[in-house]
Amino acid sequence: MISRTHNSPNLIYSVGTQVVALKAVQGTDGGVVHPAGAVGVVVRSPADGSHSYRVRFPDGFETPLAHHQLMQLAEWKEMPVGEDASRANPALTTNGLFDRVIYRCVVGSRAFGLDTDDSDTDRRGIYLPPAELHWSLYGVPEQLENDRSEECYWELQKFLIMALKGNPNILECLYTPLVEHATPLAEELLAMRECFLSRLVYQTYNGYVISQFKRMQADLRNQGRVKPKHVMHLIRLLLSGIHVLQRGFVPVDVGDHRKKLLAIKTSEMPWDEVEAWRKRLHLEFDKAFAETSLPERPDYERVNEFLLKARRLAVEDELP
Repeated sequence: MISRTHNSPNLIYSVGTQVVALKAVQGTDGGVVHPAGAVGVVVRSPADGSHSYRVRFPDGFETPLAHHQLMQLAEWKEMPVGEDASRANPALTTNGLFDRVIYRCVVGSRAFGLDTDDSDTDRRGIYLPPAELHWSLYGVPEQLENDRSEECYWELQKFLIMALKGNPNILECLYTPLVEHATPLAEELLAMRECFLSRLVYQTYNGYVISQFKRMQADLRNQGRVKPKHVMHLIRLLLSGIHVLQRGFVPVDVGDHRKKLLAIKTSEMPWDEVEAWRKRLHLEFDKAFAETSLPERPDYERVNEFLLKARRLAVEDELP
């Protein structure tokens, strides 16, 4: 039996960890720079498992890779000789699972109202694996990706857990007005989306923004620059979090804030002005947290009932 002592879905690899890429690494021209199985080292770790690592390969090439696209080298070595990740876990082969998508929506700049003519269309959603696969020894992949079409679908339980934790990207999937596909089961989920909103939003949104701005301030000191688009989205997150606490609803479209946010993206707004706005928003966030009527915790019981229902329905061939 293989000992899975090194890897965990909740483990964040530290800087310096040797990792194996589970997918081919592409360059800026779309060509393959390193094949799947290439070994690199983590040079920057994310704050949580939903964001990307920065990985450097022996030739100096660096690229962002998500947690599910990596495996710790020590764990890789424990696999049976001659087997790669997909053979060790056949469930990583996603053929047929894209047909199990119960919810598809558009998020990102087009949903935020921050799109331009050259903006991509980012599609996200949920898939419900067949019960037979879920019960098997191999389990199911936590998410499906199609890099060419900018699509990503989370397995239902994974999606629900992240939503319960107040993950901004997941909550925006539930509240985006741009819904392209929803089965009756997904419609039921959308009808109960307020179950996921709680005071945890304050820690999730605010904590992430603070940690990222600390990194940016270090980048300014060491490199003299930051990524304006990333700064824009951090300010957008603060605005969104405040709205959630005040009104119990996740605002996806930025509305009247569009002009100022785009001014950050294009570097038209000076950094000092951005910092001043951010500090005002943190104070406003604190006030909203003190006055919010949202519950301390999300409705775990109702969400669990929904998951159990979905699992039972997954026994049938027809997608619920």
